[in-house]
Amino acid sequence: MSGAVSSALPSAGAPLSRVNNRAGGARRVLPGFHITLGFSIFYLCLIVLIPLSALVFKTFTLSWEQFWVAVTSPRVMASYRLTFGASLIAALVNAVFGLLVAWVLVRYKFPGKRIVDALVDLPFALPTAVAGISLTALLAGNGWIGQLLEPHGIKLAFTPAGIVIALIFIGLPFVVRTVQPVLEDAEKELEEAATSLGATRLQTFTKVIFPSIAPALLTGFAMAFARAIGEYGSVIFIAGNMPMISEITPLIIIGKLEQYDFAGATAVALVMLVISFILLLVINGLQAWQRRRAGA
Repeated sequence: MSGAVSSALPSAGAPLSRVNNRAGGARRVLPGFHITLGFSIFYLCLIVLIPLSALVFKTFTLSWEQFWVAVTSPRVMASYRLTFGASLIAALVNAVFGLLVAWVLVRYKFPGKRIVDALVDLPFALPTAVAGISLTALLAGNGWIGQLLEPHGIKLAFTPAGIVIALIFIGLPFVVRTVQPVLEDAEKELEEAATSLGATRLQTFTKVIFPSIAPALLTGFAMAFARAIGEYGSVIFIAGNMPMISEITPLIIIGKLEQYDFAGATAVALVMLVISFILLLVINGLQAWQRRRAGA
């Protein structure tokens, strides 16, 4: 009996890596590394790289002069400033208030908490056109809020301010749902230890809490910013779509497609793709730097 047991166990001289490989292989649910990696790369190429490559190749049908004129016309440049500026403002607002909402949902118990938690996900499920119509009905001159503000000279609908409000509405869940799990897993003992050592509330937040949630907050900011750049449905209803004033870049692209200017539309789309990729790359670099700093 003892001989059978000893033969089933790995010998003392067996390499540890072989033992680990046997154990790891027995626990695998999916196929091996090479198969899953190959399928993953194939799927990403099929869904992401091939459509983006088609966008680039379509742009090559333009000469450099035609491309430059298409992407730098005054109307297009005004749409760039509005789209990226409004998206940045909305993402920054969501980073602040999304953190507050996540903090309240994690750290406090109150009646109706589950309802509030479910309402956070409403912009995910709500069609963007419905969101745009609802915001326009509220903020227009004859709306519930607009009729109170416009007599004081505050106009929100059909202005860049209305665009920012729409982008805040659709981007808030990205920050909340990214930060909330990190706050739930945070060790409250560290906060109690900092308090017992005489740290103020501000010092506890800046030195203990914020470093642990900063990467997640940056991730939520990046996701909200990326979603806002490409948002179309909820914005066109409240923007007014006035050239040089409240016309977003996705609407420029749609207009060029309706005019059968496919090359011009892909040229503007390529500029948005490059700028968005650079900004997200910078944000991911900041996340990596923050993680290394926290680890150090």
